[in-house]
Amino acid sequence: MNTPSAPGAAPLPIDLLICPEWIIPIEPARITLSRHAVAVNDGRIVALLPCDEALLRFRPRKTMNLPGQVLLPGLVNLHTHAAMSLLRGYADDLPLMRWLSERIWPAESRYSGLEFVQAGTLLACAEMVRGGITTFNDMYFFPDAAAAAARQIGMRAVLGIVVIEFPTSYAADADDYLTKGLAVRDALGDDPLLSFCLAPHAPYTVSDRTFSNIATLAAQLEIPVHVHLHETDHEIDESLKQHGVRPIERLRRLGLLGPQLIAVHAVHLEPGEIDLLSHEACHLAHCSTSNLKLGSGIPPMSVIQSHGINFGLGTDGAASNNRLDLFQEMRHAALLAKGANRNAEVLDAHTTLAAATLGGARALGLDGRIGSLLPGKAADLCAVRLDEWLIQPCFDPASHLVYVAGREQVTHTWVAGKLVMSNGVPQQFDVSELRDITGLWHTRLTS
Repeated sequence: MNTPSAPGAAPLPIDLLICPEWIIPIEPARITLSRHAVAVNDGRIVALLPCDEALLRFRPRKTMNLPGQVLLPGLVNLHTHAAMSLLRGYADDLPLMRWLSERIWPAESRYSGLEFVQAGTLLACAEMVRGGITTFNDMYFFPDAAAAAARQIGMRAVLGIVVIEFPTSYAADADDYLTKGLAVRDALGDDPLLSFCLAPHAPYTVSDRTFSNIATLAAQLEIPVHVHLHETDHEIDESLKQHGVRPIERLRRLGLLGPQLIAVHAVHLEPGEIDLLSHEACHLAHCSTSNLKLGSGIPPMSVIQSHGINFGLGTDGAASNNRLDLFQEMRHAALLAKGANRNAEVLDAHTTLAAATLGGARALGLDGRIGSLLPGKAADLCAVRLDEWLIQPCFDPASHLVYVAGREQVTHTWVAGKLVMSNGVPQQFDVSELRDITGLWHTRLTS
């Protein structure tokens, strides 16, 4: 990696210099910089420094001046089912178990395959980069097809090695899911934009034997475990009937709790369970909009925050949200926490921005590479316009990002220094083709 040249030395050549109105680096925490620049070379951040100084120290091949815009790390979608974008609006206004058993699982049984997953993930990736998301953590079948779509768009993806006990078009049983997922990991493990996690679906779809195998694999491979956990009262009631304990205690006994665990939803938590998750350094994926839409409930985020539990934000799939929009998730997460606790100071703007960036990166074990604008990290960035008349005046850019701006204000998205979305248009794919793709699947799903 290049380093800034000393004062008085010849300017150092770099690939890109970005000069926005403001920068929110996330690290150091809770600061907003004015008239600063980010220098990028070979896909990494070289320096963050005042604009005047940057123009003296560097000779960029390209300079982007972004007046009225704020630059921040690319957003990290900590939980989604990307391919399910093709099921957006297909099964609305149903509680989780009816939503799954009556609509989603039958549709997946009939249609889910390589073509479905690649098409749905391509749609999802285009939507996500349009909204400033640079990394997503996926849980779905055919991860090789999802990888192909992420590569086409140019996104960073964490691909779940999904595990479930019953057969699908993808695999016959839990062992088959693991075998196939690990084979994809072996084949694609050298791609710098791809990484993997183990993704057992949920306590009600995975056996003790399989969970124990996953705990062993997670320790051997040193990769995260990504699982739906304590999402609904029904899930907990069924666990008590079948196993005699609540799901978190069951996973503790099976060796799953620890720094590798990402507990998705975690809506229904007792005080002792929060203590346990904190003690074991587990991570949470907070999916506020999906929890609301499925009627699952509101997690105790103020208590989670006060216990120092790391959490990120996830959209869940577009079939249960119905948007892959982390600006919406930030706003909902902050407002729900404040309202539920009758405390306006809970989940303030900077805390929420950190959850949408560094919190997700930390849960995935990627915080050494992404999630903040420290020199040496990958140049995963997004720029957001805050000078449109509709959202004036702007007193605090951090507050504006959480409570005022939306994904429609995102102008540019970079992944590893490469511009993947410019002025609202993904750069690696003709979005007009998405209409043809979605039209084809709409016809199939309604025929």
